[in-house]
Amino acid sequence: MKKGSDLLVAALENEGVDRIFGVPGEENLDVVESLRTSKIELVLTRHEQAAAFMAATHGRLTGKPGVCIATLGPGALNFSTGAAYAHLGAMPMILITGQKAIMTAKQARFQIVDVVASMKPLTKMTRQIVSAASIPSAVRDAFRVAMEERPGPVHLELPEDIASEEIEDIPLIPVHPLERPVADPAALDRAAALILAARRPLVMIGAAGNRPRLVEALSAFVRRARLPFFNTQMGKGAVTGGSNLYIGTAALSEGDYVHRAVEQADLIIAIGHDTVEKPPFLMKSAGGSKVIHIGYQSATVEQVYHPDAEVIGDIGATVTALADRLGGKLEADTHLLELRQKILARINDRAEEDRFPPTPQRIVHDVRKVMPEDGIVCLDNGMYKIWFARNYRTHVANTLLLDNALATMGAGLPSAMMAAMLNPGRRVMAVCGDGGFMMNSQEMETAVRLGLNLVVVILNDSAYGMIRWKQAVDGFPDYGMSFGNPDFVRYAQAYGAKGSRVETVEDLVPTLEAAFASGGVHLVEVPIDYSENTRVLVEELRNRSPDVELA
Repeated sequence: MKKGSDLLVAALENEGVDRIFGVPGEENLDVVESLRTSKIELVLTRHEQAAAFMAATHGRLTGKPGVCIATLGPGALNFSTGAAYAHLGAMPMILITGQKAIMTAKQARFQIVDVVASMKPLTKMTRQIVSAASIPSAVRDAFRVAMEERPGPVHLELPEDIASEEIEDIPLIPVHPLERPVADPAALDRAAALILAARRPLVMIGAAGNRPRLVEALSAFVRRARLPFFNTQMGKGAVTGGSNLYIGTAALSEGDYVHRAVEQADLIIAIGHDTVEKPPFLMKSAGGSKVIHIGYQSATVEQVYHPDAEVIGDIGATVTALADRLGGKLEADTHLLELRQKILARINDRAEEDRFPPTPQRIVHDVRKVMPEDGIVCLDNGMYKIWFARNYRTHVANTLLLDNALATMGAGLPSAMMAAMLNPGRRVMAVCGDGGFMMNSQEMETAVRLGLNLVVVILNDSAYGMIRWKQAVDGFPDYGMSFGNPDFVRYAQAYGAKGSRVETVEDLVPTLEAAFASGGVHLVEVPIDYSENTRVLVEELRNRSPDVELA
C-alpha cells in the first residue's frame, strides 16, 4: 500500500516539481524515502534559510512555485526569513515542514512550537495536513493559492504519522490553467483619455509588472505607446531591449536624478506598483502629478501613494488594450527625452574612474562589461545595490535580480545558485557585500557539490556599509558598524571553490573574465570605497535634489 508521503510526492510530481531544496529532519524521513524513488531531486542545503531563498527565486524566475522542506521546530523557524522574502517579494513558493505525530505524544512537547501559527503572517496560506486522504487536495490548493495574484508562499505541515499512514490509492487532482480577469473597458477608456490629455505623461514599471509572463506584453507596450518610462528597483529589467525612452531607475524615494523627470511629469502611469517596495516617489496630496494605477488588484492606499484612477485586471491584457487605444496618437515629450540624456550622463559619471579601491560606479561598469546581454546578476543587500539599480543597464528581462521589499541580507548567493541551476548555459554572478555574504557563505559548499558554474563577487569594506551610510545621513558619528573578515580567497578554496583577489582597478575585468572562463564556482574579492559616494548621497538626501543641475 502507499503511504501518505508517497501521495505527497506524487502530488508534487503532478504539479511539475523537479527539485526540492532543504534540510530534512527525522520527522521528514518518510518523505525523504518517497523522494528517493521519485523523479524529484532532493537538493540538500547547509541551512534552511538558503533553501527558502532558492525556492523563492525559482518562483520568481519561472512563475511556478519552488518547493523547500525542513523539519519541525528549529528547522521550520529557519524558513521564516525566506517566507517573508517571498511574501513581500510576491514569489510563488511552497514550504513543507514536518511535525511530531498528532495521534500520539510519546515525546511530550519536545521541539514542538506552533509553526502553523508562526507562518500565518508570513504566508498567503498555512495549514496542517491531518489525514493522508486530504493530501492531493491540499497540494493542489497550495499551488493554486501560491500562483494566484498576488503570488507568494504557502506553508504545509505534514506530521510524521500522517506521512507514514498507509492508504489506498487516491486519485490526484488535475492541474488546470489559472485564469485572470480582464479590466473593465470603461476603465481602460478613462485611462486612455487621461493619458491623451496629459502634456508630459511618464510610465513607471513596478514590482508586480516584473513577472516572467509579462515580458512580451510590456515590451510591446513600450514600443507602441512611445512614452518615456522609468522603473522601481524591483521593476528593473521587466522589458526587453535597450530603449531611448528609458529614463532610469528610482534607487531612492526622492532627491535622485530620476526624480527630476518625475517632478516634471503631469501624469504617471504606474504599472504594477506594489507598495511593499520602498516608494520610488512620494505622491503629494495636492498640486503634484496625477497617477493612474494599473494592477492585478486595487492599489493599497498609503500616505505616499493614493492614485487618481485605477485599471484593475490582468496587466498583460490591460497594457495591450491600452496600447490599442493609444497607438500612433502619442509622441514622447522632447523635454523629458532631453532630460533623460542628462540623467543617464550623471549616473554614469565616474564610471571609468581609475582610483583604487574602485568606486561603486566603476564596479558596475566593469561587471556590465563582462556580462553578456542574457547574463544574470543576483544582488545581495547593501550600499552597492543603489548603484546597480541606478547604473546597470538591462537588455534582457529578469537579468538583474535584487530585493527591495524585505531587502534581507544573505539572499544573494542562494538566489544566484538557483539562477545558475535554471540557466546552466548563461553567465551568472552573485554580487554580495562582505556582511551579507557571510550570512549564508556556507552554501559555497552546496554550489561546489552541485557542480554549478557561478562567479561570486565579494565587495569588501569590512563594515555594514548601508547602515553606516544611514548613520551618516542621520548625522550620527561612525560607530558600531565595522568588523573583521576571513581571507576570502582561502575561504573559497576551503570549500573546493577557486578564489581570486583584485589588487588594482585594471585587474577587475580580466579577473572576472578568467573566473568565468575557468568554470565551476569562483569567488572574486574586490575592495570597495564608499566614502565619496556616501558624501554625494548624503547631500542628495539632505538637499532633496542632486547637487548637480540637470535642467
